Amino acid sequence: MHLSQITPSIFSSLGLESATDHLNVGVSPMGRELLFLIDGFGIDVLEKYSQVMPTISRMVNHGVIQTAFPTTTATSLATLTTGAMPGSHGMLGYTVRVPRSGGRLLNALKWDERVDPENWQPVQTLFQRASLAGINVTHVAAKRYENSGFTRAVFRGAQYKGANLVTDLVSETRDALQKTPSFVYLYVNDLDSAGHNDGVGSEKWLSALAMIDQLTQNLMKEVPKGTRIWITSDHGMVNVQEKIIIGQDNLLLTGVSVVAGEPRARHIYLESESKNARADAASLWNEFLNEKALVLTREDAIARGIFGDEVSQDAADRMGDVIAIARGGVVLLDPERADKEGAMVGHHGGDSQIESQVGLFTTTLS
Repeated sequence: MHLSQITPSIFSSLGLESATDHLNVGVSPMGRELLFLIDGFGIDVLEKYSQVMPTISRMVNHGVIQTAFPTTTATSLATLTTGAMPGSHGMLGYTVRVPRSGGRLLNALKWDERVDPENWQPVQTLFQRASLAGINVTHVAAKRYENSGFTRAVFRGAQYKGANLVTDLVSETRDALQKTPSFVYLYVNDLDSAGHNDGVGSEKWLSALAMIDQLTQNLMKEVPKGTRIWITSDHGMVNVQEKIIIGQDNLLLTGVSVVAGEPRARHIYLESESKNARADAASLWNEFLNEKALVLTREDAIARGIFGDEVSQDAADRMGDVIAIARGGVVLLDPERADKEGAMVGHHGGDSQIESQVGLFTTTLS
């Protein structure tokens, strides 16, 4: 089961004829579907910390979901809402170089108003398709995301309801589910934030997990009977064990013009655009990092299908000349951001099982 199959399956259950029920979810019990995405909630959390999340632990485990690469929020949420792979929707990472911009980077979550969101991510979302078909689609999340370029790129088609307090998240979700057929996408990032700052398993992280479990319990009490609730995530998270600063006591900056991506999944752009330069750079990175990272040229990445079987020309243009995927607990730090990136305890972006496998939990309120 794949992250790209979740929303098509749920919308199919609501009668969207253009969507396919890949996950065999069947017909919506009462025409009310709630998809709750907990940022940074890997499938491993269920086994290790079930006592902290009794409400979620009692839900039916529909199965393990494989995320897209890189395992980062921008890429995963675009995959979730379009039902397409990164090579098609073009959201290839946390930061990527904007082609023909003189080396400017686009931070997908903070955006750049010089970049048109609908041109950058051209795939019609499931939210758009469902809204056109008469399904009430609502997006409930923090107010600060409402008018962002990322929201316009990935979540267009849904009515946005901004809510910063837990009580407001619950009430907005409850109200949006009054009509039928209805689909609500609810998002929180407290667990991801705690993981980055203090690490998976830290006191702050455990408190965030307990709060989210309580939020889930509150939702079950407040939303209409017959609502089917789904819980999933965009990625898991690993705690750092070894920090390598690119270009510090190594030759990894040789021929490099721009470092992008994030510490677990780097897009490296070179001064030369030749195929030989990419091969030489990949060889140098492989020689130094050895088993600490999988290093691929752009051609290798496309041939391996790490961004999906199909790669648009736009996606290929945005892709790093060299892509480095960290292994184990290694992080590859941008020398210009090493202090900030190095201060984070929890990381994601790589293709490890912990980072790339999330759960899909469900229950129908009776």
